[in-house]
Amino acid sequence: MSQNRSTAVMQRRVEAHDSLDDFPTPPWATRALCEFIEAQGIDLTGMVCREPAANRGHMVAPLREWFGHVEAADIHDYGAGFPVEDYLFGFLPSMVDWTITNPPFRLAAQFIDRMAATSRVGFAVLVRAAFLESIGRYETIFAHNPPSFVLQFCERVVMHKGRLAPEGSTATAYAWLVWIDGEDDTRLRWIAPCRKRLEHADDYPAITE
Repeated sequence: MSQNRSTAVMQRRVEAHDSLDDFPTPPWATRALCEFIEAQGIDLTGMVCREPAANRGHMVAPLREWFGHVEAADIHDYGAGFPVEDYLFGFLPSMVDWTITNPPFRLAAQFIDRMAATSRVGFAVLVRAAFLESIGRYETIFAHNPPSFVLQFCERVVMHKGRLAPEGSTATAYAWLVWIDGEDDTRLRWIAPCRKRLEHADDYPAITE
């Protein structure tokens, strides 16, 4: 029997219930978000950003190129030196200007709730485009707290489980969902092709080493 390689099948990235959902974010995808935010007239240089699912720091590094200070932590110790903290457990963390992360897909709704409660200026999550579907997410998130922007990548953002590498392909489409304080009229924007321009030679340590 031949393998079913239809897009509908290939787009399902199924993770176990207790999985860490370890899919590091290519740094260029984070730079694309920061460029968009600054294009809205928001100066990030004096602001504090939190990355609560920091993984190995591949999103933290580009965020530090734009923000005055970046706090980073993760529930698992990936060896990057970040504090080990459960973002969803216990008291709310302190307020910051922005919270930006690539959350575990199955916990994204809970992350969004916490980010909304602890971000003064705005927050953003990188999610599969399919996250916009579902009656449940509409009722728990979008009906009462719609994002200010949906930023759909024109290029595919390739993520590999457990590693960051420039090569490969994917059938999964990703988008940034961005909330900005006081702006609740959702606007769809496309992130124009920008990988070649925003990718740095030292973004992939395993390759450069």
